[in-house]
Order: sequence, then structure tokens, then C-alpha cells
Amino acid sequence: MPRQRSPNRDKAKELYISGKGKLLLKDIAEQLNISDTQIRKWKSQDKWDEELKGNVTKTKSNVTKQKKGINIQPLNELNPEDIETLEADGLNEKQRLFCLLYSRTFNATKSYQKVYGVSYQVAMACGPRLLGKDRIKAEIMKLKQERCKRDLLTKEDIFQKYMDIAFADLNDYIEFGQEETIVMSAFGPVMEDGNPVTKMVNTVRFKESDEVDGTILSEVKKGKDGVSIKLADRMKALEWLADHIGWATDEQKAKVELLQAQKKKLEVESVQEDDEGVVIINDIK
Repeated sequence: MPRQRSPNRDKAKELYISGKGKLLLKDIAEQLNISDTQIRKWKSQDKWDEELKGNVTKTKSNVTKQKKGINIQPLNELNPEDIETLEADGLNEKQRLFCLLYSRTFNATKSYQKVYGVSYQVAMACGPRLLGKDRIKAEIMKLKQERCKRDLLTKEDIFQKYMDIAFADLNDYIEFGQEETIVMSAFGPVMEDGNPVTKMVNTVRFKESDEVDGTILSEVKKGKDGVSIKLADRMKALEWLADHIGWATDEQKAKVELLQAQKKKLEVESVQEDDEGVVIINDIK
């Protein structure tokens, strides 16, 4: 009786193809909890690279038009897992680029996705895992220190930025209250004695971009219900403050203690529709 084909074989191929051949085989192996030797065997037997090259050739003309002026990588370029030219720090080019992006964004998923060109789901699994490696952590810390020297930042400046993140207030970014609005029906405004009927509704408005500190925002996106914002991770900032309290001035230490005492009174990080309904005024069309 023939041996049943492992479902992981197709999953591994799908991850590799969707990542355009940039996802390391060892990362695929870790994600599927199998040996990287098996992944390499499947890659060779199922001719993943040949299929990938076939896909690239098929759409070559379209890609060239869309990315005019951009150098497209040659098909015979070495795969990431074959690159052995590591620097003294033990990191390859993509790993160093990941460290550079993360030191600026503090977002492992988006940094991994941008460097390796994989799907969000793959990056969400592999990004934090790569971030957990000791050599990666060391490189990120080195980049942060170099950036501080270049920008003439003091330890107090850095501590203040993390304070801004940890104790950010949504009131600095939005305005909310109530407004009178016309009651609408399926046939238009509801009228009474020749006048439109009105009611009070809850409203939320985003402040203009030049009025807020955008460096504390980790995400601004448009959804089917309107626009939403997400502040940088406060918990991570609080942990950082606790680990580096020695960097703070006496004034900053006192402020941290006061803000921590008021932490439970901070606004929630997202604005959701309640039972009465919320109208987002800054809706982007």
C-alpha cells in the first residue's frame, strides 16, 4: 500500500511560494514543527524553485510595467538559506535589515513582512520568533545606541519618549461628545409639522495630524465602519520604564509614580460603537 502524502508537504510548498522564495526553509520547518532536512528534500523533489520561476516568467511583462525603474532580482540569485557570507556579528543581510526596521518601528511582524516579502500570517509567526534570538536582540540594542549618539539623544530624552508612549491619552488624538442630527428613514428625513425630526447622537472626531504626536501611533487604518487609530504598545513601554528607571531624572521618577497611580483612569485604546451608536465624522471615502 503506497505511503500517504504528508499534508505538511503541501503546506510547506504553499508557504515557500507565497513568500516568493524569500522565507527561510528553517523558518518553514519551525512553523510546521518538522526538520529542515525534510523541508529541503520536499523542495528538491517537488521542484519549488522551478514552479516559482514559472510564475515569475508568466507575469514578467506586467511586473516590469508596474515597477519601472526598480531592479528586479535575477532568477538565479541565491536563496536566503544558501547565503553563507555572514558578517562578524553572525547576521546575514536580511537579518540586519530586520533589526534596522524593528529599531525604528518596534513591530516585529511588519518588519519581517517588509524584509522577506511574505504574507502577514507568516510574518506574524516568524517575526516574533526571529526577534527572540540573542544575536538579533544584541544587534537591535546596538542600533538603538548608535541612533542615540547620532541624534544627540540623552538617556533622559529616551526615557521621556517611553513615558509619552506608556501614558498616552486618547484625548490627545480624538474629540468626542454629542451632536444634534436629522433622523433618517428609508425614504429620507423624518418630517413632523413640515420640519425635520432631530436627535442627539454620540460623535467621535480625530484631530488633525499636525496637532498630534504621530510617533506614538502604531497604526491608522480605514475599515468598513470608518477610520481607527491604535497607540503604540503601552505595556511594553511600561516594562521598559521599569527596567530603565535609573535613567530618569528625579522629576521624571515623580511623574512616573503619579501616572502609574492614575493608570486605571486612562482612556481605553479603541473607540467602539455603543448601544446608542457612534458616528465617525472623519470618514475617508
